[in-house]
Amino acid sequence: MLKISIRGFSTSTAAKTLLDRELYQGNSVVRFILNDKKVNTLSLAMIKELFAELKAIDKIEKVRSVVIAHNGKSFSAGHELKELTTESGSDKHNEIFNTCGDMMNFIRNMKVPVIAEVNGTAAAAGLQLVASCDVVVAGKSSKFLVPGQKLGLFCSTPGIALVRAVPRKVAMDMLLTAQPIDSEAALRAGLVSRVVDDDQVKFEALKVAEQIGQFSRSVTALGKAFFYTQAELGTADAYRYGSRVMVGNLKLKDCQKGISAFIGKRQPEFEHSNDLVEETKKN
Repeated sequence: MLKISIRGFSTSTAAKTLLDRELYQGNSVVRFILNDKKVNTLSLAMIKELFAELKAIDKIEKVRSVVIAHNGKSFSAGHELKELTTESGSDKHNEIFNTCGDMMNFIRNMKVPVIAEVNGTAAAAGLQLVASCDVVVAGKSSKFLVPGQKLGLFCSTPGIALVRAVPRKVAMDMLLTAQPIDSEAALRAGLVSRVVDDDQVKFEALKVAEQIGQFSRSVTALGKAFFYTQAELGTADAYRYGSRVMVGNLKLKDCQKGISAFIGKRQPEFEHSNDLVEETKKN
């Protein structure tokens, strides 16, 4: 049994779980693969397993980004419908939706960027997961849909992430008609970041991770946090908040290292820490 460990994170290629795990780029990129052997439903077990892994990964300083990929033709078909029957009970239903929502919020609040690698169909809560990621790389044949109307279960919670990723008219069209959109339409709407040939999706996602990994982890975390916070503010408040964040960013050692390296025409050597520079007071 092959095991790889990065400071407390352990993965096994022979593990029989709902997730497969791979490490890339000097163990700085963790690639989770949804793999329930079917259509990768976001069952409560799948949600809990992925959520636990994401929480553990966010604490590991060596990690620069996370990729969420999938085996099979479906990225994820959404919630496990067998768990949503009356027999399961309202307590179970509440646990499913609350845990799923907590995980989606956590992805947004993670220090490291999360990249969705989509090479198939993302439906309902599967689309919700895609929309909650920071960057989305999709294959040309991928499809995206919120088909709850067909079942009599409106995709209310998936719509929360969807409307924060695409224009309202596009979101409502998808939610009301239950019709899929292809990857090019998803790109135009803003749900997807990049579209590539199907056989290039994994490589493109890892390319994004590599590009992110060359920069300061602490600055990336600061920038991600600011991006989502300012998006909730009015423009005037966002600029005031942004000014404070920029000033704070300038106090980071990694920032001053980067500026110094640029002026000196050399590559920066980031420490990936939150250490601050000592201010020099002018007389």
